[in-house]
Amino acid sequence: MPAAGEFHPAFEEYCECIYELREDDLDVIQARIAERLLVSRPAVSEMIRRMEAEHLVATTGTAIKLTSAGEELATKVVRRHRLAERFLTDMLGLSWAEAHHEAGKWEHVISADVEQAMIRVLKDPTTCPHGNPIPGSAYHAPDAGPLATIGVGAAFTVTRIPEELEFTPGLLEFLESSSITPGKKGKVTAASPDATMTVEIGGHHVGVGAFASSRILVTH
Repeated sequence: MPAAGEFHPAFEEYCECIYELREDDLDVIQARIAERLLVSRPAVSEMIRRMEAEHLVATTGTAIKLTSAGEELATKVVRRHRLAERFLTDMLGLSWAEAHHEAGKWEHVISADVEQAMIRVLKDPTTCPHGNPIPGSAYHAPDAGPLATIGVGAAFTVTRIPEELEFTPGLLEFLESSSITPGKKGKVTAASPDATMTVEIGGHHVGVGAFASSRILVTH
């Protein structure tokens, strides 16, 4: 059972989901939450009613927003998830996909003291391994845009893999194995009208589908 002043992990997961959907500029509606969390629409509807009773969310029509209490809870969970991912990859050598899965468990049990210790050991990181900002850190967003906007022959540097791509089956493994990771430099070698692209990165030519190329953030 959660300690006094804490919330059940289900509430944490929903607040985290709403936060990340908003972060990716996606409409925060019940259908989107159901899709992200792989649960039924009726289950989402019931949970949103419970969260409204706990003053964690407010609804206007179909739109769902975090209250100040919900925002505080979401920020804590997202911060601990991204710190856990950073710790699991940097210190323990787990793959992106493994770290993402394990961090989903760690985010609910990391204490404030452990959180501070992780920040210290990791030397105050500002992003998770995928480039998403750690709330409360000194993160400064670069002037980045979608890979799909880069012209053929132009160079780019990967800055961020948004959360939406982390939930696409197999995509984290593909991006990591293809060296499409934050900080890596590449060049667009081909592009089609539907935003399917070929890039040269990490010494290899890699095909990137339209769904990913329109979401991967880069600078150039």
